[in-house]
Amino acid sequence: MTRLILATRNAGKITELHAILADAGLTHDLVGADAYPEIPDVRETGVTFAENALLKAHALARATGHPAIADDSGLCVDVLGGAPGIFSARWSGTHGDDTANLNLLLAQLGDISDPHRGAYFACAAALALPDGTERVVEGRLEGTLRQAPAGTHGFGYDPILQPDGEDRTCAELSPAEKNAISHRGKAFRALVPVVRELVG
Repeated sequence: MTRLILATRNAGKITELHAILADAGLTHDLVGADAYPEIPDVRETGVTFAENALLKAHALARATGHPAIADDSGLCVDVLGGAPGIFSARWSGTHGDDTANLNLLLAQLGDISDPHRGAYFACAAALALPDGTERVVEGRLEGTLRQAPAGTHGFGYDPILQPDGEDRTCAELSPAEKNAISHRGKAFRALVPVVRELVG
């Protein structure tokens, strides 16, 4: 059984990808970065989601000798020219402060009316092999931004993005509902034929 490394310490992401691979009949030994605590986290110095995903996937593949998968994602707002984008997690200046990031974005969009609040979550997922072979796929969840947060599920900007065709925000969807339409779910599912081709 081929080992696959997912460049994350988030158990939820590992569970999600494992389920997607299993549904496709792929039974690889999937582990997260926690299985290799001696390998430091990779700095995300790319200028696109794809570059950051590839940086992480290549670093893990080289360090472990196993195929590695990594993803990078964020929120892209139309009237901000695609920002926060790769800076989504540190938009307010402090990495991972979801509340500060969300409040700053809402303040920046305070004068923007509902018809012009289009946005989408984007995710790039990369597969890298130890020999340097690489592939990147992408997934999107299109929607509009609410004027105020709603919902308690999810994280990040989930409380303000209302997916197209929905009357609830991502944070008001159940985890199963969100996974079925999420940008990361779409990207991971698009990765299935790539894993089948390159890993077997």
